[in-house]
Amino acid sequence: MIWDKQEQTLFAARDHFGIKPFYYAVKGHDFFYASESKAIYQVLKDKKFDQAALQDYMTFQYVPETETLTKEIKVLAPGCTLTKKIGEELRVERYFHREFHPVERSKQVYTQQVKQALIDSVKLHMRSDVPVGAFLSGGIDSSIVVAIARQFNPNLQTFSVGFAREGYSELDLAQATAQQLGVQNFSKVITPEEFMQAFPRFVWHMDEPLADPAAIPQYFLTREAAKKVKVALTGEGADELFGGYPIYHEPKSLQLFQYTQPINGALQKLAAMMPAGVRGKSWLQRGTTPLAERYVGNAFIFNEAEKQTFFKHYDANHPFQTVTRPFYDESKQYEPISQMQFVDMHTWLNGDLLHNADRTALAHSLELRTPFVDREVFQLASEIPADFEISHGTTKAILRQAAADLVPAAVLNRKKLGFPVPIRFWLKNEMYDWAQQIINDSQTDEYFDKRYFLTLLAEHRRGQKDWSRQLWTILTFMMWHKLYVESAGLAEK
Repeated sequence: MIWDKQEQTLFAARDHFGIKPFYYAVKGHDFFYASESKAIYQVLKDKKFDQAALQDYMTFQYVPETETLTKEIKVLAPGCTLTKKIGEELRVERYFHREFHPVERSKQVYTQQVKQALIDSVKLHMRSDVPVGAFLSGGIDSSIVVAIARQFNPNLQTFSVGFAREGYSELDLAQATAQQLGVQNFSKVITPEEFMQAFPRFVWHMDEPLADPAAIPQYFLTREAAKKVKVALTGEGADELFGGYPIYHEPKSLQLFQYTQPINGALQKLAAMMPAGVRGKSWLQRGTTPLAERYVGNAFIFNEAEKQTFFKHYDANHPFQTVTRPFYDESKQYEPISQMQFVDMHTWLNGDLLHNADRTALAHSLELRTPFVDREVFQLASEIPADFEISHGTTKAILRQAAADLVPAAVLNRKKLGFPVPIRFWLKNEMYDWAQQIINDSQTDEYFDKRYFLTLLAEHRRGQKDWSRQLWTILTFMMWHKLYVESAGLAEK
């Protein structure tokens, strides 16, 4: 941010990818800006709740930028500048375009270029006058970062968290990877009781509600890392840049429907008539639904029909496509996989992953650095054809080849686990009463028919259907509302 005293003009810019936030608000002749929305929220005397942003949140599990749940507070988009001259209107301009432009090169050339770009990026991100560590899960992304970082610091410390429940912890994999890479690893097992206890504090630090279940483990991860180091490297961004999500296989699995377009409408009606759970129903529904109508990113919590059932004042003029349509319009010349990456790059990456990374690190005075989310790495990744990334049933094919002599083969060939969190089981048992109380006590009746959510919770407990992601989205918003709206004064919990 720069203030030109002579021109009476403020100039600000946000980084290329949205690693760091920039909030602002214009109220009459006053202009407010901050790195945390709560700082502006506290000083705004008159503020209005944004119902449209809440509708979006209920689909995406986060509030898509550039909106917040407070109408007056906005987020400057990544790669944009802001200019505000006294007495004149605010001006926002984009200086960096996050686009994909495939360039024909051989796989061998791309493999070597990606490897060198990552080595250069990790080396650059390790520059520091204070101790630097790294997060380490059982996956390929963090393992690549750690393997390269160790070349520059053989005494690198790594950090991992997990859960006691079998199938919901990567701790054994992380510790095995640390041993294979020859680095020290510190790990912590998170209990459901700790999870519930930390929940209000986590929500307070997020500024806007973020219902990604993997976000709270990262809250514990940054807390543990901050006990040993001041800076930590993390693997965010690799999936968006190099095609790492399993759902990116979908366009290839649905290619058949390109040839059935004249009857796709009839096939969709047929799928609607099929009972839930019948094999082929979901495939028919997805194949006959245009990509822009079915893909909103890595989380799709509530669709429009579902939102109409529980919102008391549902706005039919603001469906989730209001958020995604501009990105599909901008990427209409791309093939489907690249379109999906483009949508994730402009929504999920900064709205969920980087938002989470920044806030959880800030909560514990830790600096997080993201070697994959680097301008030079992105420039190279944006040129890789999608067929080189999603190849022979494998995601991140080029990235895996680039890291072949850096990371053990067992790690490279491991299926993506994400960050599994056992809320599905906890909400049936340890968290059931806790969740029920949050819903009952929440003063959000003006927005919702809360009976709908209590029904979901009851069905989930009985095992009728897995509603865990929907319930977590609801609980996160209700806790945010309690801290930011219902509380007499906004104070850290």
